[in-house]
Amino acid sequence: MNPMEKYPDALQWGFGDLPALTDALAALVVAGKKTASCGSLAAYQQEAHKITPGSFHIILDGQAQPVCVIQTVAMRLVRFCDVTAEMAQKEGEGDLSLAYWRQAHQEFFQREGLFATDMELIYEEFRLVEVL
Repeated sequence: MNPMEKYPDALQWGFGDLPALTDALAALVVAGKKTASCGSLAAYQQEAHKITPGSFHIILDGQAQPVCVIQTVAMRLVRFCDVTAEMAQKEGEGDLSLAYWRQAHQEFFQREGLFATDMELIYEEFRLVEVL
């Protein structure tokens, strides 16, 4: 069954901003290593369809092909400088350390032109529903 038929209200999107990063992050979700993500509050406020707890999402790879379905289980507002080691580990990236998380996310937010150590983030925790 087509994932859009099974999850008709699901948003479709990919993690990251570069195709190779999008592929790598989707693979971490499928492997069960990535159970959280974050984005800038500023970007979230610009989205026409906002992520909310309970919502389903069809995660795409770097070629915009569906990889899996996740469901948001919790969201919170947190400043970049207040992200904890536990939160960073749930994102499943690199060596799972807070230092790695800070470096990688600073680079990402600088590419967006939004980085500040006190910037507000939407931190989302999710569960893997289905691998496609």
